[in-house]
Amino acid sequence: MKKLNSKPEYDFRKGVRGKYYERAMAGTNLILIDPDLMEVFPDAKAVNSALRGLVDVAKRSVKRPVARVAASSAKVARASR
Repeated sequence: MKKLNSKPEYDFRKGVRGKYYERAMAGTNLILIDPDLMEVFPDAKAVNSALRGLVDVAKRSVKRPVARVAASSAKVARASR
């Protein structure tokens, strides 16, 4: 069995709590994935790829507003009767 390279004790008396916390959080977006989805999305690359595909589909499926066309005079005349 391989021996671990760890000390039996560490001296944390000079340690500063949260010293690198802000720096770590600035570059990290932690999102928890349910265990059943981890089989489908094993890593960040798989998740990002799926989300980008979903965004593309959503953008294509958004209905554009239809420009209104002025009614012809015949339609206006019929409607006013």
